Amino acid sequence: MASGRGRRQPHRRRHRQPEREAPKKGASIDPHGFDAGKKIKGKRRHLFVDTQDLLLLALVHSAGVQDRDGGVALLAMLFGRFPFLEKLFADSAYQEPIFADTLGKIMPRLEIEIVKRSEQVKGFVKLPKRWIVERTIAWLNRCRRVAKDRENLNLSALMFLRFASIRLILRKLCNPT
Repeated sequence: MASGRGRRQPHRRRHRQPEREAPKKGASIDPHGFDAGKKIKGKRRHLFVDTQDLLLLALVHSAGVQDRDGGVALLAMLFGRFPFLEKLFADSAYQEPIFADTLGKIMPRLEIEIVKRSEQVKGFVKLPKRWIVERTIAWLNRCRRVAKDRENLNLSALMFLRFASIRLILRKLCNPT
């Protein structure tokens, strides 16, 4: 016992690792895409909210899918669910004719208004009606599982997004101030 450690203890710097580790990727993992515009990899969320910040529809897919294509997929889910809608406010990424044509086929009475940024103003500007979606995204991102893109499946990311939305709805019902 010359070292003074008592019983024989392993050196603190050597961590025992198993010989083989299970692979972390498999067939059940949805691929992460790459968004060339924002230069990020991961998932993209499309939200359809009403003017009271309630989530009506959501879609989660690879970041490699363009906004207009994701918007068309979201509109396909919209078919027949909300016949009372009259006006749709959308981001400038949805001003492609493909999106407008698909919207005309699915819901011909629904009017679309594209909310564009002003070219004269620099920095952050609160845009009319667009801040509703941005505020909803900020509230949903308060949930830990929604804020980070850690889910392997798009379906599980969508479910946690819905759970966070349910949490927001319950909070609004309990505190109607």
